[in-house]
Amino acid sequence: MLSPSRDHTHTPPTFGRAFAVGIALNIGFVLIEAFYGWRAGSLALLADAGHNLSDVGGLGLAWAGLAAGRLRPNDRHTYGWRRGSILASFANALLLLVAMGALAWEAVRRLQSPAPVEGMTVMAVAGIGVVINGLTAAMFMTGRKEDLNIRGAFLHMAADALVSVGVVLAGGLYLWQGWTWIDPVASLAIALVIVVGTLSLFRQSLHLLFDGVPEHIDLLAVRQRLLELPGVQAVHDLHVWAMGTSEVALSAHLVLKNEGRDADNLLHAATNELHEHFDIPHVTLQLESETFALTCSPASGQCR
Repeated sequence: MLSPSRDHTHTPPTFGRAFAVGIALNIGFVLIEAFYGWRAGSLALLADAGHNLSDVGGLGLAWAGLAAGRLRPNDRHTYGWRRGSILASFANALLLLVAMGALAWEAVRRLQSPAPVEGMTVMAVAGIGVVINGLTAAMFMTGRKEDLNIRGAFLHMAADALVSVGVVLAGGLYLWQGWTWIDPVASLAIALVIVVGTLSLFRQSLHLLFDGVPEHIDLLAVRQRLLELPGVQAVHDLHVWAMGTSEVALSAHLVLKNEGRDADNLLHAATNELHEHFDIPHVTLQLESETFALTCSPASGQCR
């Protein structure tokens, strides 16, 4: 039996504008940074330009995931395309890790043959990057805790801002001390920091792709809450998974002590408990008698 459920969207519609503005700003900045990086001979600037270009793709992926999650279900896709946001989060994390790997590889090569750079140009261009990426990250800050896809976009832009800060510092140290090796060393340090921060996003999105229980859900607590409902004797075939990066679903079989109990009241109570205590809006429950439950396999959930 399917309990009444409502459509729940935790992601504000204004993020569509944030994606559009962020992509436009970053495309413009990539062109500027690549030109001046080439002119100044700065690996850090060129690497940052490449990273910014990957982030344009990352923002595009996150935006596409957000749009896919809002497509209505149909006869071929009965859940809609909500999982697109999880896939976008995973692709974002993977893209960021690959970009940082390429940055680290080039930095190691540059360490073997350090070259002089135009410190003032490097600092000026990277300073612009701090402002642009910082503003873009700020547009996604409010949604980063509730939606993994938005968190991916936020991490991309916050990482870019951090890279740009590192490039500014590297340019300043080069002007002060004349260290030609500071540019690639700064790139390596920045790449390490970003990789550490991205691994969590990668792990969580991969977990959700394989229908893992979302981290904020305590499955034992969910089971106990269902068992405490009046008239419920046992719970089996309990599944909790993410339909998207901001919506959780649950299905379970409830074995009743008293077959004559009002099913509607029980479903209403169970739905409210799961919604209020665990923020699970999409609930599917099957009510069973003790006799019927004996025909069901606890391992597979199949009933003869």
